[in-house]
Amino acid sequence: MDPRTFIFFGRSGSGKGTQAHLLADYLEKESDTKALYIETGARFREFKTGDSLSSKLAKEIIEHGDLMPEFLPIWIWSEILVKNYTGKEHLILDGLSRRLDEAPVLDSAMHFYKIKDPYVLYLNISRERARDLMKGRGRNDDTDEYIEHRLDWFEKDVVPAIEYFKENKYYKFIEINGQQSIEDVHKEIIEKISS
Repeated sequence: MDPRTFIFFGRSGSGKGTQAHLLADYLEKESDTKALYIETGARFREFKTGDSLSSKLAKEIIEHGDLMPEFLPIWIWSEILVKNYTGKEHLILDGLSRRLDEAPVLDSAMHFYKIKDPYVLYLNISRERARDLMKGRGRNDDTDEYIEHRLDWFEKDVVPAIEYFKENKYYKFIEINGQQSIEDVHKEIIEKISS
């Protein structure tokens, strides 16, 4: 199996991270090829603990529930790609291009690396389900106000980015029913990328 690329989208709480890890494990077992998993959320949480001016400013933005300026998430995932991607790994991208302005930048990276047939996997869950799942995960920052803010942000900023990839014939866009069990979501992903 040649290296493949998967870009995950979905509301907060949709299980993107869980499914991305399950897919990485599956691909590594099936193809004996390593997977490079890039997830910007965890990197930001790590980045904000630093002592640099950039880290301190990022921490302020995160604490106020505001959006990072576009250059920061692009810098985070670009640096990982530049330093770690050899072209021989499966690429699993989670949390990249969460705004329409960022979508052409990710698209340019796909073309730069000559990636063939990248998949966009959209784990679709309802707003209500996302709200319930976020409340149940027990994070300190998951207040009611913050949860509603995240859900509004998804509709306003992330949906246009999803549409950008959906309408671009370069990508194989697959919508997944994220309301199922973890096992059934994974099964649906495997079935749809295998057909």
